[in-house]
Amino acid sequence: MKEQELIALLNDLSLEEKVMQLVQLPGVAYESGAAVTGLLNDTAKARTLRLAGSTLGIWGAEKLNRLQRQYMENHPHHIPLLMMLDVIHGHKTVFPCPLGQGATFDPELTEQAAAVQAREAAADGIHVTFSPMADLSRDARWGRVMESTGEDKYLNGRMAAAMVRGYQGEDLKSGASVAACVKHFAAYGAAEAGRDYQNTELSEHTLREQYLPAYQCGVEAGARLVMSSFNTWDGVPSSANPWLMQTVLRQEMGFDGVVISDWNAVGELVPHGIARDEKEAALLAMRAGIDIDMCSGCYEKHLQELVEEGKVSRDMLDAAVLRVLKLKNELGLFEDPFHGANPEKAQAVLGAGEHRALARKAAAEALVLLKNEKEALPLKGKKIAFIGPYADEKHLQSAWAISTDREDSVTVWQAAREAFGQDAELRCAPGCLMLAEGTTTSLEVFTCPDAEKENARLLSEAKAAAAWADTVVLCLGEHFMQTGESASRVDIGLPEPQKRLLNALKPDCKCLATLIFCGRPLTLKEECDLSDALMICWLPGTEGGHGIMDVLTGHEAPSGKLPMSFPRHVGQEPLHYDQYMTGRPRPREGIGSFTSHYLDCPNDALYPFGFGLTYTDFRVSEIRLSGEALSQTSELTAAVTLTNIGKYAGTAVLQLYIRDLVGSRVRPVKELKGFRRITLRPGEEKEVVFAITEPMLRFWTINRRMESEPGDFQVWIGLDSTTENTAFFTLTDKD
Repeated sequence: MKEQELIALLNDLSLEEKVMQLVQLPGVAYESGAAVTGLLNDTAKARTLRLAGSTLGIWGAEKLNRLQRQYMENHPHHIPLLMMLDVIHGHKTVFPCPLGQGATFDPELTEQAAAVQAREAAADGIHVTFSPMADLSRDARWGRVMESTGEDKYLNGRMAAAMVRGYQGEDLKSGASVAACVKHFAAYGAAEAGRDYQNTELSEHTLREQYLPAYQCGVEAGARLVMSSFNTWDGVPSSANPWLMQTVLRQEMGFDGVVISDWNAVGELVPHGIARDEKEAALLAMRAGIDIDMCSGCYEKHLQELVEEGKVSRDMLDAAVLRVLKLKNELGLFEDPFHGANPEKAQAVLGAGEHRALARKAAAEALVLLKNEKEALPLKGKKIAFIGPYADEKHLQSAWAISTDREDSVTVWQAAREAFGQDAELRCAPGCLMLAEGTTTSLEVFTCPDAEKENARLLSEAKAAAAWADTVVLCLGEHFMQTGESASRVDIGLPEPQKRLLNALKPDCKCLATLIFCGRPLTLKEECDLSDALMICWLPGTEGGHGIMDVLTGHEAPSGKLPMSFPRHVGQEPLHYDQYMTGRPRPREGIGSFTSHYLDCPNDALYPFGFGLTYTDFRVSEIRLSGEALSQTSELTAAVTLTNIGKYAGTAVLQLYIRDLVGSRVRPVKELKGFRRITLRPGEEKEVVFAITEPMLRFWTINRRMESEPGDFQVWIGLDSTTENTAFFTLTDKD
């Protein structure tokens, strides 16, 4: 449909029809079995069902096509309904959780994974996914770090853009694409004390320099939607903040797509205390620039009245409605309301072999090896025991993989039997219950009759298996509902029964390799001390077992790097590598009275951002700069020679960091500015060259704009954020 036809359609709509295009209903209004991802209210009325412009939480080609037909037949202008769903890291085929994808440092792989998710979701009737989450996440207490790609703005931006490109493809009208929604705008990752839905307290400088860039990358990649965040910033909730939504997002970033609230975020302006009632909440949200009200009912109940009273102009309403109609048009829904979805296509696409193969590759790439003493890995012993609650656990997805079937997942134990064959000497034992009695997850309290007796029985089996084995692979981790939305925690250690299991088994183990399944950084000091090998598996998805066994057996070498720092103690949170230098830095040696330090814990992470081992060793040469100075328009190159000095082939992730030594505002001690994945055979070497340009050096200066400042800079190239392989250059003020 051409734009003039869209405008003609808009002008022909009644006021009620226009308002209802901005109303999103929960899927349960149409189907009792739909997924519920927020608090329900009483908005589902007959007229809403007939006119509401979008819904969410339902999937299935046959079901949604039937709903689309009914909706369009009943709509006065036969406008199609938008179908949205949280396809966060997979639809039928589930990839590692986004934090695990961040660990790959592989945007190309993430783009391919997003394309698979789009292909499956579109075949199943979905038009829009609420992804990527571009929130900068530096506090592991916040459960939603699982949905992010970590603590670094550069990595987050690269990954957000990759996801947008993968979801949307080259043509949104294609039946293999869905529209992407960048969320949560803005700064939701800085929720105070890591507590969901909480205020964020950031200066404009920190907001602009650290938190906004990743969203901007998603917008520049072409995302057609942006979602407002629950949190307040500068005392104003995002869904009522015109400066954030209009000045920053639309004017400065140039976003011309649809802005949608998070679930009931408009209604929550009332308990926030910024609106006296739902009518005022609707007024504030419209003035801020919220196009679609997700499931609060405020627009449905009050927006028409606000327009009739002149409090919301008809031009403002028309602009919002036109953006929604344009999105439907970009998706091709006026020509094909089903967006190419049908049951036969869905059956052929969902869980396809090539999709699972890519998920397997992603699961392997996401693994981060933190320790490997006595060459515990790859596995060598003849008798291997797989012990722990995750040894044969199929729920390897996060709580946000709502449309998959966990029975399709491959467990570690299943994959081990495939990898070693029927004649291998293998044993499996759960060892303990996943959680302690009375543990609260995001949806329920875990209970088990006679939990103490059951744990004793399971431990007895596990100890016998450990004493028998040459190597124990201990599979521990968070319950999948202990991480994600509404899953903030002050204790980010492993569940207590699993800690007891580790300590009880250690004396019986000849060699102990511990695998950790999680959606956030955990405190793992004890687990590190007691294990010969320690590897982070995240929530690895449908092919998690296969990907893990590919690495454990040495068919693939681990290559993942930490996208978030793992703390020594939860008291260090929020923790991130790119901190500002204080006026009283802690000395390199000793404590140093009256300096910035803890009395009872080192300042640094147990495992820093960018860290990850592999089965071989790499040597990085000194940095070779192409010159000593960089002008405003020239390019400087920084080169190193990377050499595989070990006995296995392996992949290194070389990382480029830069520090502005003196600025008009205090600068971070170092910032990631580039990375490369390089695979080398034993003895092989390769020159790796990074380009450095003036735009890479810009920041929010004292002049309140993004710009660079002439002066001295330090550059590092190495294998993690603690590298000391460094050189210096100068930025001049001349072209």
